[in-house]
Amino acid sequence: MPKSLGKDSTCSIARSLEVLGDRWTLLILREALIAGSTRFQEFREALGIAPNLLTQRLTFLIDEGLLTRRTYREEGARARDEYVLTETGRSLNLVIAALSDWARTCRPRPDGTSPAFVVEDSGAPVRLAFVTGDGDQVNAQRLVARRTPDRELAGP
Repeated sequence: MPKSLGKDSTCSIARSLEVLGDRWTLLILREALIAGSTRFQEFREALGIAPNLLTQRLTFLIDEGLLTRRTYREEGARARDEYVLTETGRSLNLVIAALSDWARTCRPRPDGTSPAFVVEDSGAPVRLAFVTGDGDQVNAQRLVARRTPDRELAGP
């Protein structure tokens, strides 16, 4: 699945797309993040994906460190695997939220649904924002982006 994307494959966006550039991958992650899916059949039922494709994508996500495989056994049944988000996988909440915001704004549908993100302990709703180092929020339309070496950027 991974392949070099364009001349500047060191670009963080190209590196992200090497892992996330397949629609099934993002939809599997959506189900894991939003619906809490962990079992093969849950993903199959939610997505309608062919079993061989799902197996390939789950293996890829494990290899990339976004999911981990864990064995479980229901009483009277054989042992099976479930697929649990890693911390790296859970950190994609930001990506899923950004994609959702974009689609809600730029590709609205009267019958559309979107995830609502809330603080786990309090249930307080949250939203995405660009924030300066001083804590000021900046409208996305006022931003410009410039190529910058990763080592020069501040961490999260």
